[in-house]
Amino acid sequence: MSSPPPYSLADARATAQPRDPGFYRDPYRFYDAVHASAPVFHWENYGHWCFAGLDDVNALLRDRRFGRQILHVMSREQLGMAPPKPHTAAFDQTEKYSLLTLEPPAHTRLRKLVNRAFVSRHVEQLRPRIARLANELIDGFAADGGTELLKSFAAPVPAVVIAEMIGLPADMAMQLVAWSNRMVAMYMFGVTHETELDANQASIEFMDYVRTMIDERRRQPREDLLTHMLTSEVDGEKLSEEEVVSTTILLLNAGHEATVHTTGNGVKAILESGLDPRSLFADENQTEATVEECIRYDAPLHMFTRYALQDVTLANGRSFKQGETIGLMLAAANRDPTRFAHANRFDPFRTDGQNVSFGAGIHFCIGAPLARIEMQVAMRTLFDRLPGLRLAGEPQYRNIYHFHGLERLDVQW
Repeated sequence: MSSPPPYSLADARATAQPRDPGFYRDPYRFYDAVHASAPVFHWENYGHWCFAGLDDVNALLRDRRFGRQILHVMSREQLGMAPPKPHTAAFDQTEKYSLLTLEPPAHTRLRKLVNRAFVSRHVEQLRPRIARLANELIDGFAADGGTELLKSFAAPVPAVVIAEMIGLPADMAMQLVAWSNRMVAMYMFGVTHETELDANQASIEFMDYVRTMIDERRRQPREDLLTHMLTSEVDGEKLSEEEVVSTTILLLNAGHEATVHTTGNGVKAILESGLDPRSLFADENQTEATVEECIRYDAPLHMFTRYALQDVTLANGRSFKQGETIGLMLAAANRDPTRFAHANRFDPFRTDGQNVSFGAGIHFCIGAPLARIEMQVAMRTLFDRLPGLRLAGEPQYRNIYHFHGLERLDVQW
C-alpha cells in the first residue's frame, strides 16, 4: 500500500512542506497533481503563486515585466520586507552584484563582459581537457570495483574546469565546492540561524580567497577570465573589485552546482532505466540527446522566483501587483504532460525534448553551453570506461528542495 502524498491541493491552493523527506525525495507526484488540476496555483508554504506549465514558465522567464531584483524600483518599507540581517552581511555582499539577481542596465554590463568566455565556440575547445580530466579521475578509482560517484567524479569535473577557466588552481577546486555547498544552504526553505551563520562564514572565507587571487593577478596578469574581468572595459568602465569578487563567486558556484546534480541525477536515471548505455552514447548526436533528456527528466533547479516590476495582468486574466513574487516551476514544466509524450518516462530517444532547466530570457544560464559539454564528455567517458556500472544501494536526495540533487550515489562495476 502506497503512502499518502506529502501535499494537499484543492481549489488551486497547495500545501507542500519542502523539508518533508516524502516531498523533496520525489516532488514529481506533486507536480503530477498540479498538472492534472491546477497548473497555476498558490503555494501556501511560500506565500506566492506558482506556474507549472511549460508554455507559461517559458513565457514568464522572458517577460520583462518580471525581474529577479525589486529594490531598484521599490523600498523595503513598501514591500514589507525585513531589514538586512547583520549576521548575513558577507553572504549578502556576494549576492549584491550577482548576475542572477541584477536587472538591466547593470546586468547587461556585467553579462557582456563575461559572456565571451562561455560562448559555444570557446567552450567547445575544452572537450579534450574535460576528457583528460574524466579519464584521470576514473583511473583513480577504476580498480576499486565501486565508488561514491558524486565526490569522486561528478563534483570534481565541473569544479576543476570552472576553476581553471577563471584562473584558480585546480587543487583548490574541492575547497571551492565546500564553500559553495555551505553558501547554497541559504536557499533552503526555513533556513536556521546556524545555517545563516555558517553560510556567512563561508562567504567571508570565499571572498578573502578571491581577493588574494585578484591581488596576485594585478601583479602578474595571465590569459584567464579573472585577469579579463580586472582589465577589460565595458562602455568605457572597468568592473569594481566588489563586482569582480561577486561575479567570480557566482561563476564558481553556478559553474559546478547544477552540473554536479544533473550528472548525478542523470547517471541514476540511466542506471534505473534498464536501457543499454552503449546505445545512449553510441555517437555524438545520441550523446547530446541523452544529456538533454537527463537535463529535462530530473532537473537540478526546481523553482526560480521573479518579482513583478510593475502591476501586471497576464493573458489568462490573472493580475499581480508591483512587488509580488511568482514561482516558476522549472522541473514541473519539464514534465508537462501537454507538451511531452509520457512526460514521466526517461526516454533519451524522444523527439520532444525541450526543457527550461537553464531558464530563458536575459537570465538564461550563461554556463549552459559549458555544462552541456561537460556532461556529454564526462558521462560518455564514464559509461565507456565502466560498462558494468550499476547502482550499489538506493540513492537518496539531499534535503534542499530548490537544488534537487543526490546526497550520494554509490555505484559498483
